[in-house]
Amino acid sequence: MAETYQFALPLVAASQAQKHVTVNEALARLDAVAQLRVVSSTISAPPPMPQDGAAYLVPAGATADWAGQTGGLALAANGGWEFISPRAGWKLWDESTGEWQMFDGQQWVAGAEVIGATGAASVSRIVEISHTLAGGASSTVAAAIPALTSVTGVTARVTSVLEGTAATWRLGVPGSDDRYGNSLGKALNSYCIGLSGAPVAYYADTDIVISGEGGNLSGGAVTIAVHLKGIQPPRAI
Repeated sequence: MAETYQFALPLVAASQAQKHVTVNEALARLDAVAQLRVVSSTISAPPPMPQDGAAYLVPAGATADWAGQTGGLALAANGGWEFISPRAGWKLWDESTGEWQMFDGQQWVAGAEVIGATGAASVSRIVEISHTLAGGASSTVAAAIPALTSVTGVTARVTSVLEGTAATWRLGVPGSDDRYGNSLGKALNSYCIGLSGAPVAYYADTDIVISGEGGNLSGGAVTIAVHLKGIQPPRAI
């Protein structure tokens, strides 16, 4: 059957019987890939009762009906699965991770902004962490900043009122505990927008430190978002 170039949509042939079958198949495929969104990119076994039209990015090691489809798109259709081969430059939104991914012709790259012909890529990501504070002068969010990244800033929002004798709090990293903010409020929905000034490179996993000012913090919760850039080398040969 003849297909379109970009999305491989089936074309209705002259004098074809049951034209509605071909048209409906094309519409279902178009609905899946025109604004590509997948339920998950990590589920390795086909879900038993997927919603018709739901799409999944098939990970390495997939089993059952998805076996041998690594990197492809599995589209739930009429009680079974249809598989779509992506083309270089396609982007998808992963509902499970809240991230964009771009296909470089061989693999999907999370957060990719630009991909070179060799697979080298510039990546932009946000790492979000919900952190509950323990009592003390400071509270550490372990390895919040990934190694080999450049941080443009760190933002935060108080999601549960911060308790303790501290009047305010600051946000930073070991050795610079107010790099991303100081004199921050303890009330619900208080927030911090901490710009790095110039992007700061971190070569090893780095903690984020929340410290009380004028006293200790004894409880509460903060959601932290690390806004970062990364680079990926050309793929192996």
